[in-house]
Amino acid sequence: MRAAIFFDGDQTLWDFQGLMRRTLAATLEELRRLRPGEVTEAVGVEDLVRDRGVVADRLRGTVTNLEAVRLEAFRHSLRRLGLGDDDLAEHLNAYYLARRFAEVDLYDDVVPALTRLGRDHHVGLLSNGNSYPDRVGLDGLFATVVFSQDHGVEKPDRRLFDLAAARVPTGVEQLVMVGDSLVNDVGGAQGAGWLGVWLNREGDPRPPDHRPDAEVRTLNALGDVIAALVG
Repeated sequence: MRAAIFFDGDQTLWDFQGLMRRTLAATLEELRRLRPGEVTEAVGVEDLVRDRGVVADRLRGTVTNLEAVRLEAFRHSLRRLGLGDDDLAEHLNAYYLARRFAEVDLYDDVVPALTRLGRDHHVGLLSNGNSYPDRVGLDGLFATVVFSQDHGVEKPDRRLFDLAAARVPTGVEQLVMVGDSLVNDVGGAQGAGWLGVWLNREGDPRPPDHRPDAEVRTLNALGDVIAALVG
């Protein structure tokens, strides 16, 4: 049976958290170069992470473009530090984005798994992030790409899953979502009538209120799991 297998991006295909913190650390060094002094020396990466969280919460439901969210987060940080300067925020945002997309480290199992699955199934990317395949070394490996920021709706909202399903060609008999989030990926997929596979790379205990259709520690195991799920 042919399936459409959609993958999440961040923390599923690459370590976004590590990448994001490394890129923020480099951006902080750029800020200190441009605005040296005690104020900028006292700022840490986790301060910027928290600022971004505050801004994301404030903009949720109104702004889905993540580059715009990141820019507003830099503006928020600079205002908080008494360094309100829109030109500086624009510069830091551009500096961050140039390095954020240039330094994506794919997990070792990603390219082999996507290549194998693509021989027999329709493989797609369904993400709340903004790492487009051609920016991260995955160009040509996805038959369908759906990003929440392009549609103004985010996982786990079933409308995003419905948009992805509408792009799947006839002849596909099952829809499968693979991701690290039990809420956004597994729960969202199941709520839309899909199968949800939890990628649990760290072997975390599964909360009792979540029941993924399957669980894997590595994408290398997906071939057998998909065969068992869809026949």
